[in-house]
Amino acid sequence: MSIDQRLSELGINLPEPAAPVAAYVPAVERGGLLHISGQISFAEDGSLIKGRLGEDVDLDGGIAAARRCGVMLIAQMKAALGSLDRVEKIVKLGVFVNSDPSFIDQPKVANGASELMQDVFGEAGRHARSAVGVAVLPLGVAVEVDAIVAVRA
Repeated sequence: MSIDQRLSELGINLPEPAAPVAAYVPAVERGGLLHISGQISFAEDGSLIKGRLGEDVDLDGGIAAARRCGVMLIAQMKAALGSLDRVEKIVKLGVFVNSDPSFIDQPKVANGASELMQDVFGEAGRHARSAVGVAVLPLGVAVEVDAIVAVRA
């Protein structure tokens, strides 16, 4: 089964890849790796998912925001590679969670993106990861996720 078929089976529609909001490119392919810039939390309707975990966003909202970041990562992969079937392995995700100082469940929030990668790419979606709390994220979003992906030529 192709990755596009798997996305369809999961009911996932990829959005248009988000354009950069500053002086960088969305993705760089080099040495068999695709480095994807941080993708922020956009809802399905294109609005930003804003807020701070432990303050005005609950854990389920954070998990959903991380999943939406993952969907945008996949959209960026497709744009950069032409075909998602070129994805050999999701190597690493970096997850940044806009967190109140008392919020300690960043790993649970990050699972929103991690579990999506496994659902879509199977064993190739299992990856290394960091999940960190930060004081603020661009545009006030709740979550940002970047990725390193091994790709086939």
